[in-house]
Amino acid sequence: MSISADQSRSLSSGLSGGLSKVAEVTVLFWIIKVLTTGMGETTADWFMAQMSPKRALALFALVLAATLAVQFAKGRYVPWVYWLAMVMVSIFGTLAADVIHFTFGVPLIASTLGFAAALAAIFALWHRLEGTLAITSIRNRRREAFYWLAVMTTFALGTAAGDLTANKMGLGWFGSGILFAVLIALPAIAWWKFDMAAVPAFWVAYILTRPLGASFADWMAMPEKRGGLDWGLAQVSVVLGIVIAALVAYLTVTRKAAP
Repeated sequence: MSISADQSRSLSSGLSGGLSKVAEVTVLFWIIKVLTTGMGETTADWFMAQMSPKRALALFALVLAATLAVQFAKGRYVPWVYWLAMVMVSIFGTLAADVIHFTFGVPLIASTLGFAAALAAIFALWHRLEGTLAITSIRNRRREAFYWLAVMTTFALGTAAGDLTANKMGLGWFGSGILFAVLIALPAIAWWKFDMAAVPAFWVAYILTRPLGASFADWMAMPEKRGGLDWGLAQVSVVLGIVIAALVAYLTVTRKAAP
């Protein structure tokens, strides 16, 4: 039996049964995504308070590799696997950005611009090779690899950008949260009212979820002397983790947000 060139490329890329490996973009998708960004921020900060940042980064690099291995092994979207990988990416991305800044002394503005350039390069190569950045097209291993690489970079970029606005620009955690809440509404309005293309609108909003969730999580967890509510890093992480688990369980039972 002969196959076409397109079929050959799909097979060589690791076609996963024609099923998308990413959750459908619904209201619950955005809620859980923002929660994972907050949990990733406070969890990473807690681990850096217990051990050296480099050791924490190495630890979660191993955990992330294991969770992504499970995610790639699945032939379809599995809620608990996908969102567990997202949480690990959130923690690892936060640690990576913080290690670059605090351990190696790279200024926040430089790391923010550097991660933005890296993300632009990933998008450019992804689009050149696959012809689309739509997450509804994540049906082979190469596209899935590009997707997770882009996601990881958005978390690192958002961490640096959030710290830049909160600390260097003097907005504080709550002020940064309000800023990014306003900014994230812009691509939604542009898509809804002014016919902005769905794919760029999605990715702009996706990038902004990271500093949005992280800013409010830091505001809840940080001491009052730093402008926070002093609820504690561990406590905020646990509460966010419980809410995420409950919502993912709901998705699993109801099969909502399945592609």
